[in-house]
Amino acid sequence: MRLDGKLAIITGADSGIGRAIAELFAQQGADVCLSYYHDREGGEETGRRVQAAGRRALVVQCDVGDPASVDSLFRAAAGLGVPELLVNNAGTGMSDMPVAELDDETLERVLRTDMKGPLFCCRAFIRLRRQHGGRGRIVNISSVAQFLPTPESAPYGMAKAAVGSLTRSLARELAEDKINVNNIAPGMIQTPMTQKRLDDPKERESSFAAIPWHRAGQPGEIAQLALFLAADTGDYVTGQTWVIDGGLMMNWGGA
Repeated sequence: MRLDGKLAIITGADSGIGRAIAELFAQQGADVCLSYYHDREGGEETGRRVQAAGRRALVVQCDVGDPASVDSLFRAAAGLGVPELLVNNAGTGMSDMPVAELDDETLERVLRTDMKGPLFCCRAFIRLRRQHGGRGRIVNISSVAQFLPTPESAPYGMAKAAVGSLTRSLARELAEDKINVNNIAPGMIQTPMTQKRLDDPKERESSFAAIPWHRAGQPGEIAQLALFLAADTGDYVTGQTWVIDGGLMMNWGGA
């Protein structure tokens, strides 16, 4: 599953899943333009790992919820070439906020990043690919939250469900351009976003009890699936959401 000579834009690649995807893509021959929001040090570390794999890296600050910032990201990527791969990984979480207590600032932050962000990045990518004859791959990263109830974090689940819908709509819309669009919906993955829960013995035990595999997934496992979808191996796959959750969704009703 090689990506020799291709250029990938990967958002939110300063840690966790985004970093793992950037590293693996580089190991398989891709150059990487990676974005971060506020963790410049993390973004630069990912860039060093891409370079250690022998590929070019460009590290760019980007607020994916801001169309102007997204356009700047794509202009910067042009310094490495023409992107053929887009991974929409940037996201933000929330918790402990019932809808009745939801403030407008939190709502705007979550929807801008998790719902509008992938749309803005897809729009820029599609326009660019059409200028170069079409073709390409889009891999969105959502969450099992797109399928499951998310009490006290309803906007998060709402945004992730929107990414699944965007994936299906774009797959049909872009079929004639031969641009594949797929979505990965991870369950609990060991990343900075989940580390606090995993470090707490009670929280960890409670979380693992709901997962038939009784462990958290690793970012590298998501990266392997992203590679399959981005490489030629995924050419006949489009419009699909791939759940990778250790069986969590199968067990949810009895957990």
